[in-house]
Amino acid sequence: MDVKVIDHRLEELEIKISRQEDIVDTLNQLVYEQQKKIAELEALCTALVGRMKEMAINASQQRIIDERPPHY
Repeated sequence: MDVKVIDHRLEELEIKISRQEDIVDTLNQLVYEQQKKIAELEALCTALVGRMKEMAINASQQRIIDERPPHY
């Protein structure tokens, strides 16, 4: 093979590898950001579930306090 052909093919491979590295870096950043957002959403869901349980307990306690005795 001619040296120019080999150099050209090598240059093309280097360009492809460089592009792939950029894509991998971009995807890694995206995955990192998505994982961070997932963690935030999980924490929010956990807090909401806790708050809803608390509200349900308070509501059931309030019903007990507001109920009239059966003899009224």
